[in-house]
Amino acid sequence: MNVDLHNRLLQWYEHHGRHTLPWRNTDDPYRIWVSEIMLQQTQVKTVLERFYFPFLERFPTLPSLASAPLDDVLKQWEGLGYYTRAKNLHRAAQLAAPYMPGTVEGLIRLPGIGKSTAHAIAAFAYGAPVPILDANVKRILYRFFGRREADEKTLWRLAEKLFDPEHPFEFNQAMMDIGATLCLPKSTACDACPFEGACKGAAGDPLYYPAPKKRKSVPVRERHIVVYRHNGRYGLKQREGRFLHGLWGFHEQTAPPEQGKTLESIVQVYSHFRLEAQVWLCEAHREGLTYFQREEIDALALSGADHKVLKQLSASRP
Repeated sequence: MNVDLHNRLLQWYEHHGRHTLPWRNTDDPYRIWVSEIMLQQTQVKTVLERFYFPFLERFPTLPSLASAPLDDVLKQWEGLGYYTRAKNLHRAAQLAAPYMPGTVEGLIRLPGIGKSTAHAIAAFAYGAPVPILDANVKRILYRFFGRREADEKTLWRLAEKLFDPEHPFEFNQAMMDIGATLCLPKSTACDACPFEGACKGAAGDPLYYPAPKKRKSVPVRERHIVVYRHNGRYGLKQREGRFLHGLWGFHEQTAPPEQGKTLESIVQVYSHFRLEAQVWLCEAHREGLTYFQREEIDALALSGADHKVLKQLSASRP
């Protein structure tokens, strides 16, 4: 790739890059790894303001995360969503402790670490000459090379072609910043981009690339959430299914209960469906649930829907 283009990218990053992000001011692979996992499906602002520092305060090192109960990890992750990330983070820490692997090959063998994440950790912590391929980088590659469609293998080949192996840290960070600030999904600032003049997409309509994906309708899941109260304690169950696995929640069923008091209904939108649920309070004991005092529930990791139920429960208490 053109040396002049790489120099323009480095100069742009020097003047416009987001240098103050905390995970860019450390070479600790553990802290970089935590940031990479948190930033999957989550905006930088949200991670920075609400989750990154509290998580590292609670689990400052890889061994501290590895030795913590999963319940504690899920509680600290509460609100970030996509809880499989937290479970994989915890499991990977247990497998890797006391040190993170020092190679891409070692990193990618850990659960929850794909090729792009492994490349990011290796490039940012160890200076490995490897590109990354997150959503922002993919969008730039589509536009730079004028591609409407491309499979994963092709995108990696294009990433290698554009990559600057002499400056892996700066190049990869610059690519993410350009995708986050200039080359956006619904707007572009091509005149401020260091790729101006070399980008095929900018020569026409950059928003033409990539081809839009077909939007899928979000299915609605109708349920009844039943809060069982017995001797002043509330029944919850730790979820075992793939979705929200490990989180605690109130009993959920498809049909209304035979008895109970109705509370307000709730709506919770998840990534793959919309939950619409009628909430009930039932003064009875149900087998298979673990019963907690109201104050004890605050220490449990709950889903967004169960937090809404909890608020209703608090409002309905005499």
